[in-house]
Amino acid sequence: MAKRAAPEVNAGSMADIAFLLLIFFLVTTTIETDSGISRKLPPPQPENAPKPPEIKMKNVFQVLVSRDNRLLVEDELMELKDVRESAIAFLDNNGDGSCKYCKGTKSSESSDNPNKAVISLNNDRETSYNTYIAVQNELVAAYTFLRNREAKRLYNRTFEQMEKDYNDVNHPENKDKLKTKLKVIKDMYPEKLSEAEAK
Repeated sequence: MAKRAAPEVNAGSMADIAFLLLIFFLVTTTIETDSGISRKLPPPQPENAPKPPEIKMKNVFQVLVSRDNRLLVEDELMELKDVRESAIAFLDNNGDGSCKYCKGTKSSESSDNPNKAVISLNNDRETSYNTYIAVQNELVAAYTFLRNREAKRLYNRTFEQMEKDYNDVNHPENKDKLKTKLKVIKDMYPEKLSEAEAK
């Protein structure tokens, strides 16, 4: 019996097929991008700039995060879950009675009003990244809560909904109105979150 010759596989088009598959996957795959923490940095100060005004210590909400991820808020140990509520109480205090929309306790020991209130965050170099982000989230959530409350009161929508609509590229017709409304809310509760250099 004669041996049959094995049929040859034509591999000439394999490179073309592999190339087409590579292009297909490159075109159809979406790459996730990290948005990071949004912070507005102060502009550089000229040499002859006037000194910034002094801030009273009662208008500063101090948050310290230790190397073992423990929180010291206003010189008291605090759990992460309580930081947001504490920050809200501080920002909304209205100690000098000048804020007409604030609903705080008007304690003379805490912040005068939201425009003077500053949150100061200080981390140790060995603080874990997860704790750092979690504390940042809680502090920003305090501002968001207060902004949402006032946006609902004034415009019957949350601040977050208005911001989402403002950033929506499919509906550019309301941009000017929304920009004005967002500015009003941001001026009511300006996000003054100061982050000291890690030690």
